[in-house]
Amino acid sequence: MSTPSEEPAWKQRAVERSIRTAKLRAEQRVQRFLDAAQAIIAEKGTTDFTVQEVVDRSRQSLRSFYLQFDGKHELLLALFEDALGRSSDQIRAAAAGHTDPIDQLQVAVELLYELCRPDPTAKRPLFTDFAPQLLLTHPAEVKIAHAPLLALFIELTEKASAAGELREGINARRTAAMTMQTVMFIAQSSGTADDATAKPITAEEVWSFCANGFSRTK
Repeated sequence: MSTPSEEPAWKQRAVERSIRTAKLRAEQRVQRFLDAAQAIIAEKGTTDFTVQEVVDRSRQSLRSFYLQFDGKHELLLALFEDALGRSSDQIRAAAAGHTDPIDQLQVAVELLYELCRPDPTAKRPLFTDFAPQLLLTHPAEVKIAHAPLLALFIELTEKASAAGELREGINARRTAAMTMQTVMFIAQSSGTADDATAKPITAEEVWSFCANGFSRTK
């Protein structure tokens, strides 16, 4: 009994080429929506916009939008994940300029703090408005969005541990998570003081506080 023959090679190539083309077009449509939303956020300084505004700015259709996203929330989440990914790349590049593992970790902590601090001159509503709401309503999505940043901190903390620069008994992965969360919380709450004469917390102070918890030498 003969077995069914495989699809001809030319047909397989044609299907694969068609899939690649469709994937590329979908990626391009998604990026146009993201760029449009980012431009609107930059202009307004807020995430208070409509899907229709994004569609009009991108010069695409509403149908096309809903083929790519479930709604505005998913669009904002995509922008938030993209921003965190770029922040992770920026921190990694800065840390790579140092050779000592503890120095790399210090750079990562201090830069993360500076990137997360509220800045009246910078319009970053994804972090000041959307992220706090997301943490309360969709903690699982926050965890996924923070994955690249956490992976970087785990990598740097494990490297410092392997170099013998952390206290004995320290769990590098748990320490990395607690350090990242501590830095981000301090940064995001540092701009809420009502006392105009209060001295702002510095990145160096944040590093010293964190390092006292895990470093041999601080």
